[in-house]
Amino acid sequence: MAHRHCFEALDRTLRDIMHSQNAALAKHPFGGKVIVLGRDFRQILPVIPRADREDIVLASLNSSYLWPSCKVLSLTKNMRLSQGYSVEENSSISRFAEWILKVGEGNIGKIMNDEEHEITIDDDILIDDAEDPIQAIAESTYPKLVDNFKNYVYFCERAILSPTLDDFAQVNEFMLGLLPGEERTYLSSNAICNQDPQDQLAEVYTTEFLNTICGSGLPYHQLKLKVGAPIMLLRNIDRSMCLCNGTRLILTRMCEHVIEASIMSVSTPAISCCPLICYDN
Repeated sequence: MAHRHCFEALDRTLRDIMHSQNAALAKHPFGGKVIVLGRDFRQILPVIPRADREDIVLASLNSSYLWPSCKVLSLTKNMRLSQGYSVEENSSISRFAEWILKVGEGNIGKIMNDEEHEITIDDDILIDDAEDPIQAIAESTYPKLVDNFKNYVYFCERAILSPTLDDFAQVNEFMLGLLPGEERTYLSSNAICNQDPQDQLAEVYTTEFLNTICGSGLPYHQLKLKVGAPIMLLRNIDRSMCLCNGTRLILTRMCEHVIEASIMSVSTPAISCCPLICYDN
């Protein structure tokens, strides 16, 4: 979500522009123009480095002088998920959406304190306690994986989401071990950009240190793959071929410096070659 100062800057700009045409419009928010905003305050608020809760709330749009002039319209029906489902399935989706909404608004569960709620999760969306939680969620989400790993529809209909990179790595390692075939490991090449021979940064940020860095949108130093494994692009390669950040593919071939993958699509599974070495100048 953008900082409220962004909207206030747009407001002042439009007022200045419209003042040249009609002085009365300078007294209206956004110069009398209709501005449509789409956001959910239950999701990500403005990101302010080293800010506390009060600073983040004050940076939100509803803390701006513009908020009293805003008319809030709520969307209640998921049009995308309502297509192609039966009446019973749509009813189940609606109940789940209503439950999620109550959780987001804090209207469900037992209040522990001002910051925490204790929520009871329904049995139909809950995996019971297991000795190995990763194995339990893998078997629940991907039943009979070995028999279906060549089926695009099988992978298109399911995915495991993880809140942390550590959990993500453990799930990926477990799922990759279930797939048949030879495993191949690709290593990244990490170095400081525009390194000056006289600079001492190379002594501080060694290659070994750079290899240990991991973060959101940044692949691990070791990339372990198998033919038939689902993968996801982390950068835009070719928009015309739908090779964009977030595109899911199925690995079909592994070479020394290039991997071949097919876009995870039921209709037109296009084949694409993804270079493992960046050629950008």
